[in-house]
Amino acid sequence: MRIVADDNGHLFNDVTLRSSGDDSMPETSDRKDDHIRIIEEEDVETSGTGFADVEFVHEALPEIHRDEIDTTTTLFGHELAVPIVIESMTGGHPNTTKINRALAEAAQEVGVAMGVGSQRAGIELDDEDLLESYTVVRDAAPDAFLYGNVGAAQLLEYDVDDVETAVEMIDADAMAIHLNFLQEAVQPEGDVDAQGCLEAIEHIASDLSVPIVVKETGNGISRETARRLADADVDAIDVAGQGGTTWSGIESYRAAAVGADRQEKVGQLFRAWGVPTAVSTIEAANEHDCVIASGGVRSGLDVAKAVALGARAGGLAKPFLRPAGQGTEAVVDFLETLALELRTAMFVTGSASVEDLREAEYVVLGRTQEYLTQRRQ
Repeated sequence: MRIVADDNGHLFNDVTLRSSGDDSMPETSDRKDDHIRIIEEEDVETSGTGFADVEFVHEALPEIHRDEIDTTTTLFGHELAVPIVIESMTGGHPNTTKINRALAEAAQEVGVAMGVGSQRAGIELDDEDLLESYTVVRDAAPDAFLYGNVGAAQLLEYDVDDVETAVEMIDADAMAIHLNFLQEAVQPEGDVDAQGCLEAIEHIASDLSVPIVVKETGNGISRETARRLADADVDAIDVAGQGGTTWSGIESYRAAAVGADRQEKVGQLFRAWGVPTAVSTIEAANEHDCVIASGGVRSGLDVAKAVALGARAGGLAKPFLRPAGQGTEAVVDFLETLALELRTAMFVTGSASVEDLREAEYVVLGRTQEYLTQRRQ
């Protein structure tokens, strides 16, 4: 595989475009490295989560002490100090080991949950350096709530034992199954066969040794899909709605680098596609009692709004990348800032606990209210 540079000096893998059935694992690993670089260097953010349309009703007489507010919550019986999830980001390339170590050490120190990126490379490649990019998380966070990650499309190829391999790889407390079919549709080498995925998810959910979280990757989950997942007995839904990092946009940059002009244009066209995170959180929470809200969550106030809308926790990914590159201390500092923002929102809504926050008064305005109104018709 040849390495080439674009006009800006950025390095790319000069892959040969192939059918989705010939997606070799070394390229899967190198793609992970591409993704991190693009996220750090390019414009891959979209707006429109809907959180700006959600406004808490201020409580002028909260009658509580801010520093005595209880921010703990539980996820599958595991206590979190703060209802925050460091969302699945990376793994599968030796360059990502440092990032995952810093994230995991911070998750351990602060008491939040963390997921790893897709473990496909770890399952299918015999490479100790690559494998360490995953196993480092449990080594660094022996007590933290950690979840693994495989793609729904891979479940058509994997049996339960393969997914158990991913569980054992990081001694996972849960396993995420990610839905990323828009991303796959834009990838020049993407896997676009989505047939039979729901049945495969249901099979894994019934037989796996740990709980299953089904998560989108930036385009949201509608109430109809949430209902189908609830009927399939998945243990949680991570909505990963529209309004944050756009994987369609990321793959558009990759497509441009290899001269795949059609995929580049499709990626840009669908850059802001999806169900806004606030809407997706409300709809999913009406269908399932364990929802994680991610997708454009950028502050502790956003986490508070997500919880009030029905989520068990709020998840962030991209905002952790830069701190992770700086080291554990920077990630801890960012987490503590998020926690203070959340605690402040709880204080001025009179919420002494996360359970109280779920009952906090809020109003929904603007486009988000219009969207919800149209969906209820």
